[in-house]
Amino acid sequence: MATFDNTHFSPIGNRRLETKEDLQDAFKATFEPLLPAFSTGAARVRVEQGGAHFDDAAADLEGFARPLWGIVPFVAGGGKFEHWDLYHRGLTNGTDPDHPEYWGTVGDRDQRQVELAAIGFAMALIPEQFWEPLSEKAKENMVVYLRHGRDMDYPICNWRFFRVLVDLGLKTVGAQYDVKMTKEYLDDVDSYYLGDGYYGDGVEKFKMDYYNPWAFHFYGLIYAKVCPEDSERQKRYRERTRIFAEQFQHWFADDGSCIPFGRSLVYRFACGSYWAALAFADEEALPWGVIKGLYMRHMRWWTKQPISRLNSGVLSLGYAYPNSFVCENYNSPQSPYWAMKAFLPLALPSTHPFWTAQELPASSAPASLPIPGMVISHYPKNTVALMSGPQHFRDTVRFQAEKYCKFAYSTRYGFSIDANAKNFDSASFDSMIGFSEDGIHYRIRESTQARIHEDKLYSTWSPWEDVSIETWLIPQGKWHIRVHRIESGRRLDSMEGGFAISKTDAAGKINKSELPDRSYAANAEDFSGMVNLSTNRKARIHVPESNSNLMAQKTILPQLLGEIAAGSTTLFACAVLAMPDTQVANSDWKAVPEMPSEEELEAIKNLSKPVFGE
Repeated sequence: MATFDNTHFSPIGNRRLETKEDLQDAFKATFEPLLPAFSTGAARVRVEQGGAHFDDAAADLEGFARPLWGIVPFVAGGGKFEHWDLYHRGLTNGTDPDHPEYWGTVGDRDQRQVELAAIGFAMALIPEQFWEPLSEKAKENMVVYLRHGRDMDYPICNWRFFRVLVDLGLKTVGAQYDVKMTKEYLDDVDSYYLGDGYYGDGVEKFKMDYYNPWAFHFYGLIYAKVCPEDSERQKRYRERTRIFAEQFQHWFADDGSCIPFGRSLVYRFACGSYWAALAFADEEALPWGVIKGLYMRHMRWWTKQPISRLNSGVLSLGYAYPNSFVCENYNSPQSPYWAMKAFLPLALPSTHPFWTAQELPASSAPASLPIPGMVISHYPKNTVALMSGPQHFRDTVRFQAEKYCKFAYSTRYGFSIDANAKNFDSASFDSMIGFSEDGIHYRIRESTQARIHEDKLYSTWSPWEDVSIETWLIPQGKWHIRVHRIESGRRLDSMEGGFAISKTDAAGKINKSELPDRSYAANAEDFSGMVNLSTNRKARIHVPESNSNLMAQKTILPQLLGEIAAGSTTLFACAVLAMPDTQVANSDWKAVPEMPSEEELEAIKNLSKPVFGE
């Protein structure tokens, strides 16, 4: 079997990443491949021809501004940045309405508002390098541009922090702005807080994903560090983040991988930027060794993933490999550079306790998180979250159901996206059940009424008006159990999947077993199996379409196939087991947990409480 050195497929491939100096080198390796992508006037950065829902000028501004999340802490912490000429020319030309590379007028709810936050951050932290060298005319244009942008309306979501960050920059350089508008948005963000460290994102406040750590808490911690004079607010941010840290540590496995779910996963190691922000804000929400361990292990995990194309060093769209299925309609080719937020600890001196601490493991105890509706179990090299799914989620997220609504998400096995909505038999339905009337089209869980009782999840959902489903998710050691009670007014075929494991050449020889009521597949390292605990379902091993999974280009998984009669109530149940340990085929696989009794299921239902802080 051919082998390839990952240094050819990642700007940080196979790097050691143990010290501040290692992270400084990683930052430079991530930034420098962008140099050929700067435009003649240096105001635009474009790594390839591709589009998002906003205009090209805003997409090019992404490429210019997002690296600042790494440049600023690198410089603030003593690093020597060799390319200020590009940024000074770019700032001058991008904010000059008479220049061909002008970034364009900022409107209401404009993507430019997102990117201007990085510019405000730079003005606030390193004005000597970023702001002072500009000409007086360039400074005047920048203030006019930023002030106009921050005066526009922002969406009701985490974006409202962006005005605050712009204002921090304007304040630092002595520019005038309407402070009442700053406070208005800070107060509005406070109204999103649900409890247990979690904010509800969006108008309905039902979004629960990585925008909690890498947006709400990330910006709140920057504000707490830069604006200590706002004592009451920064105190609130710190209190909330201490609660959140205790919970968020459970989103990570012992090998540094994190639970991939939700939108915007193309930002990759931005998932670890929360730990970076704790360090930046001098907030020891967990012992410094634990924070450092979570951060460093996560960054090292990414050094093993092929996240750029051959020898380019340019971050690709995708997750653990280049993959456009994971993209949102707001992802341009420059969008992945929000990953630069993970370099925030570079602002700290080498003597900071974050850098001097010895790495320590995080908690490996099981965790039940009522607000996001997660039940998390930790295993070696694999953390699994049973998930309630979102409530009333009426957004335009691409493949929303796959990103938010599966029954379980794994740090090792990720999730799959079934992009072909007209091929029921080829779908993976990993950690999900799908239903079809015609054997071609299908429906899956999209929104739920979700509840939790201790470490058990209960939800109700309706793929059709005359189809009502109750779902129970119950952890059982290395297994988890799923039970579905389905009342259907129509005849349906069903298909339910376990976890998808790699079927690439690198994964090794595939072994599989198919019996009427159970099946499993195993490669050189991983095992994935599924056992039917109810009647009238047939087990099989299935190979989905390639490039459908976030973690592996080709996968294989166990499935259960069943039929539902019109006008019936059907009970489906299964036990699911997946581990990076093929020896479970001779141990745990032979000790299948029992299906809960009807009384146990009803007790869970009756004792459960709504998730999302209702």
